Amino acid sequence: MRAAQPVSTILPVKKGVPEFDRTVLNWHSIQQVLPIEFTLNQHLKLNLRGSLYLIRGGLISIYIFAEMKSITIVIPVYNGASTILNLVQTVLTELNQLKVEIVLVNDGSKDNSQVVCHQICQTYSNVKFLNLRKNFGEHNAVMCGLNYATNEYVAIIDDDFQNPPSEIIKLLNTALKDDFDVVYSYYAIKKHTFLRNLGSQFNNLVATWLLNKPKNLYLSSFKLIKLDLVKEIIKYSGPFPYIDGLILRLTRNIGTVLVEHNERMEGKSNYTISKLASLYFNMFINFSVKPIRFFTITGILSFLMAVLFSFYIAYERLILNNTPPGWAFTTIQALALHGLEILFLGLIGEYVGKMFLDHNGTPQYSIKQHINTDDREKA
Repeated sequence: MRAAQPVSTILPVKKGVPEFDRTVLNWHSIQQVLPIEFTLNQHLKLNLRGSLYLIRGGLISIYIFAEMKSITIVIPVYNGASTILNLVQTVLTELNQLKVEIVLVNDGSKDNSQVVCHQICQTYSNVKFLNLRKNFGEHNAVMCGLNYATNEYVAIIDDDFQNPPSEIIKLLNTALKDDFDVVYSYYAIKKHTFLRNLGSQFNNLVATWLLNKPKNLYLSSFKLIKLDLVKEIIKYSGPFPYIDGLILRLTRNIGTVLVEHNERMEGKSNYTISKLASLYFNMFINFSVKPIRFFTITGILSFLMAVLFSFYIAYERLILNNTPPGWAFTTIQALALHGLEILFLGLIGEYVGKMFLDHNGTPQYSIKQHINTDDREKA
């Protein structure tokens, strides 16, 4: 446990300083005392219970009593049997000054993650476990966990230890300081694989265009969200959730904070080219109509080019008495236009297909087993 750094203001003792009611103070409440710089009180957005004045050698220290903050940690688990116990223990140790609950969501792991998570729940009553019937995907698993989050802030962290649990405190402090709805992490140096980093760069560019994401915002999977925004996010019931897309639909009150990023402790990344492609299709189809607009504009431009080209052919034939372009040029032009038409029809098919899957009740996730949960707890 890291000791809190005292930053209390020290003021000269003056007559008339109110005397603290000693009957209110006990050893338990002393442990809850949070020393805070007096000039920063109005920025920290804490729920105050009172002040304690400690007089020592002609000096007075002002201590602010703050309500203990509560946080839910949502961890999607996929083939994380070798790391998840250590991760849970580290989270509980690093955040032991907060009220903490952990929600583990096993997303159809192929190893014995289910058994390990079950054992963790038997040891820790504040750890919930949701075992999905199959692999639904990371964002679906996170949505499942968000439905069972009950504390005032919710952090999402992967099971691979690339994000140190101690960094959750940075996210929480940033959210408290400026009352952000969401706080995203970003990294000075990312320790992902080349494929994952390349995919992240592509995702960043595409999200900026499709979702109107601020250019300087990195959409990290390691983030913290206020519970009231979580309640809005989980109203989405479609089978193809994209958490960042839902966040950007709902708020622009977003903060960022620099955090450490470590090498993966065990195994290799579970992201494959097909999974990344599926994620990008979800972003393209489910959270923006810009692809449709792009092809609409492309169709209009193609029609205008065809009209202009027709005038050019007529001019060459009637005025200049030249032979129009040959079959090779015409064939290439036809193939290009037909290729665009087929691509456009395929895009429309994707929109229609996802609408069909949504309306026919395709589940976002399906829970096979849950431990330390109560359906009445769902947010």
